[in-house]
Amino acid sequence: MTSPACNYCESSERDLVFDYSAPPVGETRFPSLEGKTYSRQVFRCGTCGHFTSECGMDISGLYDEEYVNATYKNDEGVRRTFQRIIHLPPEKSDNSGRVDRVCAFADSYFPEGTERRLLDIGSGLAVFPWGMKQRGWDCTALDPDPRAAEHARSVAGVKSICADFMRDVPSERYPLVTLNKVLEHVANPVDMLRRAGGLLTEHGLIYIEVPDGEAACSEGACREEFFLEHFQIFSAASVALLAHHAGLQVLALSRLREPSTKFTLCSFLALP
Repeated sequence: MTSPACNYCESSERDLVFDYSAPPVGETRFPSLEGKTYSRQVFRCGTCGHFTSECGMDISGLYDEEYVNATYKNDEGVRRTFQRIIHLPPEKSDNSGRVDRVCAFADSYFPEGTERRLLDIGSGLAVFPWGMKQRGWDCTALDPDPRAAEHARSVAGVKSICADFMRDVPSERYPLVTLNKVLEHVANPVDMLRRAGGLLTEHGLIYIEVPDGEAACSEGACREEFFLEHFQIFSAASVALLAHHAGLQVLALSRLREPSTKFTLCSFLALP
């Protein structure tokens, strides 16, 4: 049997990196998987270094209500986590670094007078649009979970849209579209990123963050970058190829280890 071709570089060379027969330490326990045989493997492309998680369990409903329930328990858990994150000191906050990074790049990239408006896709706790609002941006948070959308509106204090982005694309256009730790959760990141590009105003900008599998791999199978909910784990090369296949150009690509210890690849993208 031949290996399936890589979705990014089309190579059929790949290696088995991790083979899981039980959840790694720290991985969220999802009720729908209780009592089922845990079976999952992570493969790495031998050419571009992209990592793919292949699961022997049915996780098709993972991002329905179960994900929020398993991660935060209830609405109060969402609020507590939000408040904890926004009150972290800057040197211990991934989000503070993200806001600083995006604001600095936007200030140097956009012409004077450009509207400071952004759409954050897959906003979750909405800590990023909240942080950008504090810096003068008009922010809209988009999330498919009604509780996340309501939390963004009533607690984070930003505009919100409750929608499945792959089915219901907003009609408005934005100078800045962001996807922070989102693309690893979907089966086809190219399609999602291409749709995001369609929401840009002229000379608009996309900012993405994804887990850095190349850096995380050296620390072993229990790294959160390789947890069950991550279908894709990226390399620097596969981020560049992702942008290319989505019809975008890479303006900047960097690698960092965040205060939370996450290994992250972040990139600013634009239409050619």
